[in-house]
Amino acid sequence: MDPLPRLRKICLALPESSERLSHGCPAFFVRDKKVFTMYTVAAYDEPGPAIWCPAALGAQDELVDAEPHRFFVPPYVGHRGWVGVRLDVDLDWTEVDGIVRDAFRLVAPKKLAARLETGNHRPSNGDNRS
Repeated sequence: MDPLPRLRKICLALPESSERLSHGCPAFFVRDKKVFTMYTVAAYDEPGPAIWCPAALGAQDELVDAEPHRFFVPPYVGHRGWVGVRLDVDLDWTEVDGIVRDAFRLVAPKKLAARLETGNHRPSNGDNRS
């Protein structure tokens, strides 16, 4: 089963999010400016589908050390603390949703990120394919 449609639903449900290709991969942006999730399928030598997301300070090391079969340091952005999440092993969509939301909070302006806490947001005006 292709995880992209489910991932797309999670990402595009966040306020003012959108999707477009970036470096040949589907990527999800806050206000069409900052990437908060990138989807890859063996594009960068991953063994299968994965996402790359910015993570809070220390989270990358903690996740990769605890479960290296599920989490990895992605190329190009890993040195900035981003975490890679494999979508083809032991997938927990609630956990993926939490990782994506955390990534969104890290890159979104504070007022926009705060809308996640209040639930006060409409679906994005981005591409809402499912």
